[in-house]
Amino acid sequence: MENLWTVIIVAVILFFFLGIRIVRPTHRALVERLGKYHHFASSGFNWIIPVVDRMFQINITEKMINADPQEIITNDNLNARVDAQVYFKIKSDEPSVKNSQYNVNNIEYQIVNLARTTLRNIIGTLTLKSANSERGRINKELHGTLLNETSNWGIEIVRTELKEIDPPKDVQETMNKIVKAENEKIAAVDYATATETKADGEKRAEIRRAEGIKQGAILRAEGEAQAIALVNEAAEKYFVGNAQMLRRIQAMETALKDNAKIVVPTGSDLVNVLGEMTGIIPLRPPKDPYDKMTPDTKRI
Repeated sequence: MENLWTVIIVAVILFFFLGIRIVRPTHRALVERLGKYHHFASSGFNWIIPVVDRMFQINITEKMINADPQEIITNDNLNARVDAQVYFKIKSDEPSVKNSQYNVNNIEYQIVNLARTTLRNIIGTLTLKSANSERGRINKELHGTLLNETSNWGIEIVRTELKEIDPPKDVQETMNKIVKAENEKIAAVDYATATETKADGEKRAEIRRAEGIKQGAILRAEGEAQAIALVNEAAEKYFVGNAQMLRRIQAMETALKDNAKIVVPTGSDLVNVLGEMTGIIPLRPPKDPYDKMTPDTKRI
């Protein structure tokens, strides 16, 4: 009898341990009883009835899958090799985990084929050049389509990345030549613009330099005119009515600087003035026409 109880206790213990299931934090589990969904199991310790119950653990962390490379004909009838990546994860709540297992078969395979089909539809409406320059738009449209089409799969499409768009080799070489020619054209235009700007600056500098010379000449002329006006004003003030006489005296002074000999007639208006300024002794006409001109002194 004791042996029977020992067998029963061992069987119970074994039965208990056979039903223990540990679910990691990165997983959630679905428990089926006799082939029918029974309950949802969170992370941690869980127990099921051995043989009767069956547990399926599902990874809820983010995954990345490659949409296999494919040849796509663009709108300008060029073949392009396109490859993309899709990042997704199964949501951790019970309905989402159930939908990921019961609403779709082989979820990763379905996502890959859906992504490939969507890429063909999007890139087929674009030229090769626009497809390369509008990667952001393609990623956005692909992401939106996948979200809409997988809404009842219990998954979240985190993001999509267009990995590459490779044209045929000959087309790539032609595109490189076109880009190089465009860059050279832009460089030539920039150089011409810089040269024109430099020439315009030099022209402006020359104009300003000429204007400065012109203004200097004008100022000098104005100064001379003002000086002449001041001289005339002084002449009118100190030699009333004799401005012309002043000019004669100035001319005489200039001539005397070189020790020139000047004969001034006795009746000239310059006699008295010159006598005071330069020490010139005026000459009187001779009384006898045969006599030579002598200084204004008594004859012996």
